Amino acid sequence: MATQRIAVVTGGNKGIGFAIVKELCAKFEGRVYLTARDEGRGATAVQELKKLGLSPHFHQLDIDNQDSINKFAAYIKNTYGGLDVLVNNAAIAYKRAATEPFGEQAENTIRVNYFGTLAVCHALFPLLRPHARVCHVSSSCGHLSEICGDEPAAAQLRAKLSADTLTEDQLADLMNQFVEAAKDGTFRQKGWPGSTYVVSKVGVSALTRIQHRAFLSDPREDLVINNCHPGYVDTDMTSHKGPMSIEQGAVCPAYLALLPPNISEPRGAYLWHDKSVVDWTNKKPAPV
Repeated sequence: MATQRIAVVTGGNKGIGFAIVKELCAKFEGRVYLTARDEGRGATAVQELKKLGLSPHFHQLDIDNQDSINKFAAYIKNTYGGLDVLVNNAAIAYKRAATEPFGEQAENTIRVNYFGTLAVCHALFPLLRPHARVCHVSSSCGHLSEICGDEPAAAQLRAKLSADTLTEDQLADLMNQFVEAAKDGTFRQKGWPGSTYVVSKVGVSALTRIQHRAFLSDPREDLVINNCHPGYVDTDMTSHKGPMSIEQGAVCPAYLALLPPNISEPRGAYLWHDKSVVDWTNKKPAPV
């Protein structure tokens, strides 16, 4: 019996996530799961796509809730036995006008965007089948150069984050160090920038590199992971200031999700919205 191919998109009920689901429904040969924290919003999004003649499936998934993650992973394992595409798109961002203390913003943003994404990976990576594709939706904010607090501390942080020997545990320690520095007000002196979203996305980009190295030694054939800046898109997250449509924002994530078998590149890379590979450790292109 042919195994059903499965694709999963987190945070798929609106914005770029919704457009990624739409693109995968049109191009992926298999079942596409739109996941969302809120069941009602997720179901509404599925109905919108069905009106377009597409056939997404829905499952509740809150990346900030370990029980929700465990239930989803068990569902995929018990129903399909494995997974072929994972797009980690779900994330939060505080607005510039947010009044919550910076330390509180840091704790919540890092917990959801970094540790929530990591928890999804821990639950779903064991289910990846040979030739599986993983895409983390990062940001232009996720470029290493955005770690731009006081020097020389910032340079030391950049060196740690980009080290080829960086481990998952060491990266988690760095993320937690930022949260503590945000709470006690020493983040700039310690090299960190004044944006919790930036640090969370730099963390996701650094995690991609670690996971890529792990995939290279994985017994499963041809596991590929990349991360990308989808562009400055007109979404709730950008307060609808971005010039790009959600469909344009979905182009690079969908491209990475649908990479053909046994490609030599991109692997473990950081891509721009135009699908070009960008050097994560040096000067980044102008953000769009």
